Amino acid sequence: MADVFEVDRYDAAGRLGELEVPRAGVTVETPALLPVINPHLQTVTPAQLESEFGAEILITNSYVLYGSDDLRDPVEQQGLHDLLDFSGAIVTDSGSFQLAEYGEIDVTTEEILEFQHRIGSDIGTPVDIPTPPDASREQAESELATTQDRLATAAEVDTGDMLVNAPVQGSTYPGLREEAGAHAAESGLDVFPVGAVVPMMNEYRYADLVDIVAAAKRGLPESAPVHLFGAGHPMMFALAVALGCDLFDSAAYAIYARDDRYMTVRTTEHLEDLEYFPCSCPVCTSHTPAELKAMDGEERERLLAEHNLHVSYGELRTIKQAIRRGSLMELVEARARSHPAMLDGYRALLDHTAQLERTDPVSKDTFFHLSGESAQRPEVLRHRRRLDRLEPRGDSILLTEGNDADGFDECWSVRPPFGPFPRALADGYPLTAQVPERLDTPAYEAAAAGVRRLVEAHPDTAFTLAHDDWPTSALADVPERVELWNLKSDE
Repeated sequence: MADVFEVDRYDAAGRLGELEVPRAGVTVETPALLPVINPHLQTVTPAQLESEFGAEILITNSYVLYGSDDLRDPVEQQGLHDLLDFSGAIVTDSGSFQLAEYGEIDVTTEEILEFQHRIGSDIGTPVDIPTPPDASREQAESELATTQDRLATAAEVDTGDMLVNAPVQGSTYPGLREEAGAHAAESGLDVFPVGAVVPMMNEYRYADLVDIVAAAKRGLPESAPVHLFGAGHPMMFALAVALGCDLFDSAAYAIYARDDRYMTVRTTEHLEDLEYFPCSCPVCTSHTPAELKAMDGEERERLLAEHNLHVSYGELRTIKQAIRRGSLMELVEARARSHPAMLDGYRALLDHTAQLERTDPVSKDTFFHLSGESAQRPEVLRHRRRLDRLEPRGDSILLTEGNDADGFDECWSVRPPFGPFPRALADGYPLTAQVPERLDTPAYEAAAAGVRRLVEAHPDTAFTLAHDDWPTSALADVPERVELWNLKSDE
């Protein structure tokens, strides 16, 4: 694996990074969007992507070029950058999409990689097998073995300074995805797309998507740049970035425009249903829905595609700023409220909190507790684990949500969702959290888990918990030997 990716900053597993693309002579800031360019039909041209949207990288299909009577000779003579009129990095797919759609293609990994290198691709792709979701394990294992053989073949092809993708397959089997990630990392290839996920996104199976991406990430080293193949809708960018995905390719901006569909970061609208544009991009501030509806189809399609791109690029800028501030998880939670399936995805993400915590910064901007899910965030898990490092002073300790009391050797504070901590830590992150007055039950249950962790680490110390009327489910997790005071009953 070439040393081409450098991480600048983390938030959860999300990261700001730089992907060096030697053949293009450019460095791409990640997370990055790769608009899909159809060589035969360009709703928005690559030159426009570069000049108007600041695109640093895009993706096109080398198999389409390879099989085109009109384009194969020109692209071999001119080179891909001149043909598309784009100076940034160009990624080429291999025909695996066509293989998934039609069952066969007439090109080998060697042939397509040599063609990609010949036409000037900056990041090429071998012919992997995109096993669909819910295939039998036998099929998934067999096709993964074929993909792995082709990665080995790809590593032997002389591609010069062209980077090469090592797709991570394995259908909906987390164990196979983790194994595939580890194998891909050992292949000597450079960029790691998680493949065959479009069917899951089309069916809004975001929880399943999270589980397989998390599994692939477990197999890959932290230094590996990860491409989520086909992740085209901005509503799920923040979720995918929080998992540690760095690159996203989108044909959705053009496909949706063709069907008069209008993207927002929360949903997709049909143009015919809109009376107002809920957006301030150049398209939406210069036109009304009625004006677009009255246009001829080609002009309307172009403007809708431009709007969809503005929304997509705008969301990535929002995500980058959130990582910079340390508020990515709050953004993910806000986006998760846009659709029930997105909420499932967010909750699945939190099932992997221990994995996210490994790269989550120990200090960042103020923690905002927004819901019961916030109690499962990496910061809460880290605080609970670090209780083992703290040594109570004395034999009798009061853990309280209220004021200190006489008769104890030491008094610690308790703050849901984090649990107990010495008073001296009160001004440190994340204990400076902004927490609503009306907390939900999971916040108290998380605090009780912290109490349990501390108490079990110090079996010879007597603890008293002075709580502000915690729910029964939280108190049930407090060890029996802890004396309980309900501060509300003492008022």
